[in-house]
Amino acid sequence: MSSPTTQFATSGTMGIYQQSHQVNMWGNPFRADTSPNTCVSAVLEDDGKLDNKSEDNSNGTIGSSKKYDQEASKPVEKVLRRLAQNREAARKSRLRKKAYVQQLETSRLKLTQIEQELGRARQQGAYVGGVDTSNLGLSGTVNSGVAAFEMEYGHWVEEQNRRTSELRNALQASVSDIELRMLVENGMNHYYELFRMKGTVAKSDVFYLMSGMWKTSAERFFLWIGGFRPSELLKVLKPHIEPLSDQQLLEVYNLQHSSQQAEDALSQGMDKLQNSLSLALAANSLPEGNYVSNMSAAMVELEALVSFVDQADHLRQQTLQQMSRILTTRQAARGLLALGDYFQRLRALSSLWAARPREAS
Repeated sequence: MSSPTTQFATSGTMGIYQQSHQVNMWGNPFRADTSPNTCVSAVLEDDGKLDNKSEDNSNGTIGSSKKYDQEASKPVEKVLRRLAQNREAARKSRLRKKAYVQQLETSRLKLTQIEQELGRARQQGAYVGGVDTSNLGLSGTVNSGVAAFEMEYGHWVEEQNRRTSELRNALQASVSDIELRMLVENGMNHYYELFRMKGTVAKSDVFYLMSGMWKTSAERFFLWIGGFRPSELLKVLKPHIEPLSDQQLLEVYNLQHSSQQAEDALSQGMDKLQNSLSLALAANSLPEGNYVSNMSAAMVELEALVSFVDQADHLRQQTLQQMSRILTTRQAARGLLALGDYFQRLRALSSLWAARPREAS
């Protein structure tokens, strides 16, 4: 049996052992976690993981940022490109508009120049009380029928020159009679078109047509009731269509004689019309300035003037048609060529006369 001292010692030793064991139980884990080697390696390992994660995150952020910048830059480039295209389109539009405005201004200046030339030309025509009333209305505007005729006649002259050159080339090349006949018929129809144009403008302003202001100065010198004398024209053509057979000579002589008789009859009718118009204007004494109230008789006389112009053009057309029936195809072609050359020479003479040197006054 142990003594109390022994028991106490034993119990004390057991208590110390138990306490020491408890300390070891709690100390081992602690030492394992907090040992210098284990702690540093763990921290470095953890730091490495954190650094790797941060690098991954930063790389991901940079990559996504680049992608975003690229995606964001695409719309900006598209907008800039569109703005540049719009600026270029606007610049071209301004240039086109400027050119169009300049063209309009040029056309306006040309129209003003034409109107001035028409005004100067009409000053040489008929005047009433010092004011040209033939082509100017109360507003001072140009007669639309006259303006249209002058444009058409300008084109007619250009086409006539072309046809004359075509006839000359055909005769020099000795083309077939069939081809030559077509050129002759086209040339005849071209003159008929002129007569139609003159009939239209005569209804619009017969004084303008009678004055011959649509022709050159040399052509006006030979003017007869708004055109050429058929009998005089036959004299011009005859040397160019020879040799003629006896039958042709007889028929040309008869045509020239009948044309002369018709011309004389029309000229006598024009003289009577002029005399009647003069008597109508001087018939009654009118108060000063009252020139419109009693002009009905004079207006009736003037309406007959359009009929005289139509009859004169009809005589010209009939003379051309009769000549084409009398002559052979080649003779008719030479005649039309001579006629075209004759009018070209008259226009050339007018240009030379207008451009002649003038002595200073």
